[in-house]
Amino acid sequence: MMDTAELLKKVRKLEIKTKGLTKQIFSGEYHSAFKGRGMSFSEVRDYQYGDDVRNIDWNVTARTGGPHVKIFEEERELTVMLLIDVSASSFFGVSSRFKSDMMTELAAVISFSAITNNDKVGAIMFSDRIEKYLPPKKGKQNILRIIRELLNLTPEKSGTNLSEALIYLNNIEKKRAIVFVLSDFMAEGYQQALTIAAKRHDIIGVHIFDEREKSLPDVGLLHVEDVETGQKRLIDTSDVTIRTQYASFFESNKERFQKDFALAKSDTISISTEEDYIKAMQVFFKRRSKR
Repeated sequence: MMDTAELLKKVRKLEIKTKGLTKQIFSGEYHSAFKGRGMSFSEVRDYQYGDDVRNIDWNVTARTGGPHVKIFEEERELTVMLLIDVSASSFFGVSSRFKSDMMTELAAVISFSAITNNDKVGAIMFSDRIEKYLPPKKGKQNILRIIRELLNLTPEKSGTNLSEALIYLNNIEKKRAIVFVLSDFMAEGYQQALTIAAKRHDIIGVHIFDEREKSLPDVGLLHVEDVETGQKRLIDTSDVTIRTQYASFFESNKERFQKDFALAKSDTISISTEEDYIKAMQVFFKRRSKR
């Protein structure tokens, strides 16, 4: 845990960086991608030629003897929830930043985009338990608190349980929310919880990975440790079979993540810690806005 002066300095530095990126790039794309997806019931009126038959209110139609349709209007404000993986594996990184650094920056950019559009933002930080819950609120001070908590949080647990985080989300957020899940998605067993949560919420899986997780360098004998379980072992990286298995594990894990979200009819994006996440997110937002 860092001291207050250092923490405030980091928060301010991150605010300046991510807020600037938001103004330059994201506010328009964010609005196009998500506004209009949150619709609330407005009124019932007589059916008119060209109305979507799926919006017919059969109860009113039966009662009046004439076809009536439900009219919906765009919700003036949306709720954005950030589900952020703070397990031990998120603190892995051999490049210029850890996966947790990338998740914090992305959380900040998404949050500033949301409040630019007058939306509420909340956060659930999870390991294999709920580490921190910050209820959705509007305003800059709320965003700064989320950033501050992310930078200063010392998780009590090291494992990952995304299923528990999704169940918690569904229990506390009864109204529809846009949900960004920021994780390396190393954990399994969350398919059922994801499918249930996706029936109510618009969920986007943001897969963050380090390039070293994709391939193992040939450096001879290497001591490795699973940061979540503490298990240690010695591996021979000069063994082609070992390196092939390592690369295969990453690809199969990524494919499983994409398949799980596709089955739940939810979007995904994968971003390396060495990648320009601004371009990646911009492409993603534009793709959604065209649908």
